[in-house]
Amino acid sequence: MVEHPNRRIPNTGSGSKKEQKSPGMLWFFRSPANRGNIWLTVIRLFKNRFASGANQGQSFALGTLEFELMEVLWSRGESNVRDVIPKLSRPLAYTTVMTTLDRLFKKGLLDRRKSDRAFFYSPSFSRQEWERRRAGNLVAGFLSGPHPSRELLLSCLLEAVGEHDAELLDELEKKIRSRRKELLRQGQP
Repeated sequence: MVEHPNRRIPNTGSGSKKEQKSPGMLWFFRSPANRGNIWLTVIRLFKNRFASGANQGQSFALGTLEFELMEVLWSRGESNVRDVIPKLSRPLAYTTVMTTLDRLFKKGLLDRRKSDRAFFYSPSFSRQEWERRRAGNLVAGFLSGPHPSRELLLSCLLEAVGEHDAELLDELEKKIRSRRKELLRQGQP
């Protein structure tokens, strides 16, 4: 086994110390068992990038409960904790829901106003705006990284789109051509 700061992995290389302690994510791809899991690796990398604070500004990554609360607020509109609790898929303590709504407020995803002794929460963004910003932050985070991260993002995107929808791949190609024409008109290479 090769020691890695966060996990133990099988040693599939020649055994040299330089190979065993390769930096970054390259150690993961050295294992034949992991070569087929590239897409899962990219998802984990995205999650870790957001969780570790690499994304400056608002955090659009949500946990399961956070996402469920946002779904309730997108469908109901402005609500307090007592309004939200019965709409959840499982029973949760009042304080759990209150704390999670407060975290969403602190992330900038919710607005709130105080009425008597309760806070009323409402989404800062529509679901479509949130999805657009989340996707934009995800891609921007990858593109601002080192060159291999950008290549990994593009290759995984093309592979996933090609596997699921050939028409979407054609649409992506059209959008790329259109964007290049637009950049040429603006005088950018």
